[in-house]
Amino acid sequence: MPWKYSGRIIRVGKAWVDNNGTQYPAVWNNLSADEKAAIGLTWEDEVAAHDNRFYWGRNADGSLIPRSLTDVNEVDEDGKAILDENGKQLVTKGLKTVAIETAKVQAAGQLAPYDWYVTRNAEKSTAIPSAVSTFRDAVRTACTAIETSIANASDLAAFMALYDTPVDSDGKPTGNAPIADWPDAI
Repeated sequence: MPWKYSGRIIRVGKAWVDNNGTQYPAVWNNLSADEKAAIGLTWEDEVAAHDNRFYWGRNADGSLIPRSLTDVNEVDEDGKAILDENGKQLVTKGLKTVAIETAKVQAAGQLAPYDWYVTRNAEKSTAIPSAVSTFRDAVRTACTAIETSIANASDLAAFMALYDTPVDSDGKPTGNAPIADWPDAI
């Protein structure tokens, strides 16, 4: 993070003017730490970006605000349920619910191109090619495994690990992340 003066970012190698009109040359960074402090310059360490898939943001102290793994019934400051326009409890979906819904949508997307085989079979008794049946079964099995992994994540660290792609000792991927371990398309 950069140097700051009265909330303004002061760039190294650039001249600047303080609130009293004092001008500082582009070599101001050569000042000692005490001299910088005396004129009101402060250094702010860079805060690592947070992964917004798992965190809402940061508290004022810089600590991360984790998203909930489970669904949250929203309440006001008095603990009273917040209702939607239909009088139903407002619920913020948790990470697990969102991930399971996503897996179901992904599975449906992989199955959809082959649905016509199922329709043709139902209407005309035309056999579904074995490769198609095998693939569709593999997609459903993978979806069940992904959903089970999501449900079994006991805490945020375990849930986040589902997104990690396995790698070998050289750092090369050896497979898919558990959350995306789908069969190869046919």
